[in-house]
Amino acid sequence: MPLKVLHLTGSPTSDFFCDLSRLYSADCLTAVEDPDLYEPLIAYVTPDGRWRFPADLSDGALSDAPAVPVGEAISRVLAERVDVMVPQMFCTPGMTHYRALFDVLGIPYVGNPPEAMALSVDKSRARAVVAAAGIPVPSGEVLQRGEHPTLAPPVVVKPVDTDNSVGVVLVRRAEKFPEALEIAFAHSDRVLVERYVELGREVRCGVLVQEGQLIVLPLEEYDVGPDRPVRTEQDKIRRGADGALALTAKDGVKAWIVDPADPLTERVGAFAMVCHEARGCRDYSLFDLRIDPDGQPWFLEAGLYCSFARQSVVAVMAQAAGISAQQLFATAVRDALARST
Repeated sequence: MPLKVLHLTGSPTSDFFCDLSRLYSADCLTAVEDPDLYEPLIAYVTPDGRWRFPADLSDGALSDAPAVPVGEAISRVLAERVDVMVPQMFCTPGMTHYRALFDVLGIPYVGNPPEAMALSVDKSRARAVVAAAGIPVPSGEVLQRGEHPTLAPPVVVKPVDTDNSVGVVLVRRAEKFPEALEIAFAHSDRVLVERYVELGREVRCGVLVQEGQLIVLPLEEYDVGPDRPVRTEQDKIRRGADGALALTAKDGVKAWIVDPADPLTERVGAFAMVCHEARGCRDYSLFDLRIDPDGQPWFLEAGLYCSFARQSVVAVMAQAAGISAQQLFATAVRDALARST
């Protein structure tokens, strides 16, 4: 009998995160489709806090699905006797509170637990944990409204708890601080001011857990240089003329897979495995690192999610290592079910 797999999608916080969830999870449903193995069920959460159970993630299906309050939605999930949940939410509550809800319900899910996700959301805490594990981290300070930086430029100013480079500004001259802080504080009540690591290179490293062992995936490198010293929101996600979200970092120009024979892979991989263990990760993890002109890696951020969509970073890296999205998904589901026994 196929496993009943719940894909938890949408967002209780904003339409943007709803659209981002739909972008990834719709492709995941196609990428891992196998009626002999899985019976998919979609739960879609909207910013009003209500849930829908659509047949698919098209506009029509979402409109046709009745919206129900959370209590009724939980009863529906329990009545469906879901075997495993796949988290496809990218807002802070979706990555933390909603995963914790499934812990309470006793339904296993793939990926990292809410405490690890909460740590990844808060950039200042993530830095502190990996620094304590011996990983080099650029010097930085966290500011609240009304406070002023003590670090001298060049620095990167960023909201403490946003993703996709939202609100990130490179400051090379002190007179630019007020503008950069205004941009960052528009997205968060706390702002991280971090020493800018000169290029170098910038890479993302993925770690998989396979048969209880940590496996470092091929690195993904990003197009950064004098004309693009830091990656911005526009380098990652854009809206088309039709209003739909699209990924801009998967065109082979702004991002590409690094040859595994590159000497950087071994050094960055060693750092990433330390970060994975220090952060209490499971199943998979992602880490962004900046490589300075001397070849020294510096931890920047962690992204502990995988949607299993074909353009999801972990899936792209895994494919480069000869692991298909279907294999990646099957392993994650198997390990999630094993945790529930």
